[in-house]
Amino acid sequence: MTDFSSITRSETNRDPGDLRRQGVPAAVCAALGRQIQTGLVVLLLVAFTGCAASTNPISGRRAFNYAWSPAEELRIGAEADPQIVAQYGLYDNDSLAEYVDSLGQELAQVSHFRRPGIDPIFGNMSFHFRVLDSPVVNAFALPGGFIYVTRGLLAHLENEAQLAVVLGHEIGHVVGRHGSKAMWRRQFGSGALLLGAIGGQAVFGGNAAENIMNVGGTASQLLFLKYGRGAESESDQLGVDYAALAGYDASQASAFFRSLERLGDQSGQSLPGLLSSHPDPGDRELYIQQRSARWASELPMDRVGRGALFRHVGGLVYGTDPRQGFEENGVFYHPQMEFSFPVPAAYTLVNQPTQVVMAAQDQQAVIVMEIDTEHQRARSAADAFKARDDIQVVESGIGQAGGMVMHYIIADATSSDGQELRLRKQYIEKEGSVFVFTGYTLRTSYDDHAASFSRTMQGFRTVTDPKILDTKPQRVTLRRNGQSTTFGALIGSTFPPGLSQLSLAILNQVEVSDQIPAGETYKTVK
Repeated sequence: MTDFSSITRSETNRDPGDLRRQGVPAAVCAALGRQIQTGLVVLLLVAFTGCAASTNPISGRRAFNYAWSPAEELRIGAEADPQIVAQYGLYDNDSLAEYVDSLGQELAQVSHFRRPGIDPIFGNMSFHFRVLDSPVVNAFALPGGFIYVTRGLLAHLENEAQLAVVLGHEIGHVVGRHGSKAMWRRQFGSGALLLGAIGGQAVFGGNAAENIMNVGGTASQLLFLKYGRGAESESDQLGVDYAALAGYDASQASAFFRSLERLGDQSGQSLPGLLSSHPDPGDRELYIQQRSARWASELPMDRVGRGALFRHVGGLVYGTDPRQGFEENGVFYHPQMEFSFPVPAAYTLVNQPTQVVMAAQDQQAVIVMEIDTEHQRARSAADAFKARDDIQVVESGIGQAGGMVMHYIIADATSSDGQELRLRKQYIEKEGSVFVFTGYTLRTSYDDHAASFSRTMQGFRTVTDPKILDTKPQRVTLRRNGQSTTFGALIGSTFPPGLSQLSLAILNQVEVSDQIPAGETYKTVK
């Protein structure tokens, strides 16, 4: 175990040269990499418990700007983690999960939570690193040491050093207690809610739908809290520092931030530095280079790990996994569960492991589809809903949808903010499961949306088409260049649907016109 006895809690904020001159051994190399740009901590919406003085683990100073005590941060993270996993799903690859967790644990070991004088609650806290089954390029953290990266992010990395900085950045948000600070600001009116993410993308996806995805089943609503620039900058610094202490060439991460900027440009969702709480990716690219250079003369930073990362990236599912559901020509198909239903025109669809959300573009109506985990019969599920005392049943009935037993209910309810709603619930039996649709809008607008609700719910069908059932996902494929040539010439002009020379160049962190040496391994999608 590395000896941190010569490092105080505030010294990671200082120059690498200062640490070296104070006798920090060169062998002190272990971790400072966390997310990248997202800077989003997912938090349970919990009651504000007041502002008691607490300690900043980095500076060691006492402060009053924390919403939660250390013990509460651990509890909040532990309660929210299973909801995140259930909502978005873990990527099904044990080897990849172990790889990311192993690297994350190494980085956590050199964080401020593992240094002398730290609050024992933080000193004994375990870190947990998860790979989410999402194509979005993103990473985020929960208080209490729960850190998430997406398979989409991993596909866009070029080496292990970049991953170390990403993970170190996320560790920095946990160590800096940025979520607790953000909630404290929000309680006093200065912390705006933000559904943000790396490169202008979001884990949730979509626009209107994210705000209501948890309607109809989840116990708690999860919100993204907006970090300030100071928190993001601190995590950027910690990401470089921890990676450097672990012996990684942290400067490698600057190319990844360049990729984020290119992804934003390509999607039209760039994040101008003056308009976002997150530093502009281009600014961060320069900062990473400068911060890494300050460490380079003080510590050995020769770990890059391109081959190590590529061994896990090869074969990774790329983009949306159609086996878990996809929309085509106005119809949503789910090959694994063998069902389909029509999507209303002008509705945005967000597909998740536990539910499908459709939101009208004007954000005035929503349809959610999920599976009832408590009932095996449509009738018993419908009866349980009708027995609730927080609704008033307007109409109910039975029938069929796609040849399957169906029960429906139209009811009035009041939202938590006092809005008068009208909703249509429809329960459909399929092979021992009960599929539940919930369509709702303002009571005064229900007639405008009733036909769309009914058409989607009554359009539920069992899928038997082999072409749909045998749908396969695209995967990252590793190839070796036979002779020196440009990247554009290397990959040619034939691509899988939705890809281009530019998107594949970004995937490899090169320009289309860049020369690729003979024998170089590169990524493509097949």
